[in-house]
Amino acid sequence: MNREREIYKVTLVGSAANVLLTVFKFVAGIVGHSAAMTADAVHSLSDLLTDAVVLMFVHISGKPEDCGHDYGHGKYETLATTIIGMALAVVAVGIGWKSGVSLWEWKNGTTLPEPGMLALWAAIVSVVLKELVYQYTVRRGRILNSPAVEANAWHHRSDALSSLGTLAGIGGAILLGDRWTVLDPLAGLIVSIFILRIAWKLLKQGIDELLEASLPDEVEKEILDIVTSYPDVRDPHHLRTRRIGSRYAIELHIRMDGNLSLATAHVRTCEIEQALKEKFGERTHITLHVEPDKN
Repeated sequence: MNREREIYKVTLVGSAANVLLTVFKFVAGIVGHSAAMTADAVHSLSDLLTDAVVLMFVHISGKPEDCGHDYGHGKYETLATTIIGMALAVVAVGIGWKSGVSLWEWKNGTTLPEPGMLALWAAIVSVVLKELVYQYTVRRGRILNSPAVEANAWHHRSDALSSLGTLAGIGGAILLGDRWTVLDPLAGLIVSIFILRIAWKLLKQGIDELLEASLPDEVEKEILDIVTSYPDVRDPHHLRTRRIGSRYAIELHIRMDGNLSLATAHVRTCEIEQALKEKFGERTHITLHVEPDKN
């Protein structure tokens, strides 16, 4: 399976859905006089932009090591995840601000327009389609072990949540009458909070990786369990781990019997490296430093 080609395929499927929904939502928001649907359309437009980011950065991250990048280009994929999180945060703040202004106007006596049925149908279509695209994208992202694709999947899910809140607000405003048209901007404000939470999750993940955060404790435990399963190996220490895009980097000091031949120690080290790669992927970067046992 060509990983880069599969990532392109997944992203383009989402892009096609985003193009259709962006046009439909803008038309429905304007014709249906719905502030929430117009804001939802802006969210879908941001999805298109993040799709472009994924396509561009995944291509770069797939390049092999070169003289200027000894560890490859995997961090570009992490950078893409961070940019997606930033885009989501900007969208969330924009939707929240616009909704807040409408709520303030309503509080001061302004009569808000009642959204039309076209806006309601646009919200229903968006919820169904975006949830389907999310399920497809997140499954493929996990199979391909791509943080950027998984981040983009959450962007699809945030759009589905946005549309779900929009659906509740528009539906309530239509069914309950003029006194409840405030539900339209109120839905937009609530949705912006949900989107902001997702943005924070993606930003934290991306920033942690860019700042060389260690792998989760459970992963480090798995590494030590594999290493210590070999009878010649003792006292693993100075474990350092990090993520480089879609692959892991592992550095570890181990002790072996000082009476072992260099050839035997080398064979054992190769066996440990292969076991780690079988667990965490062939592209895992592994550095093992062997020391003689002091006993």
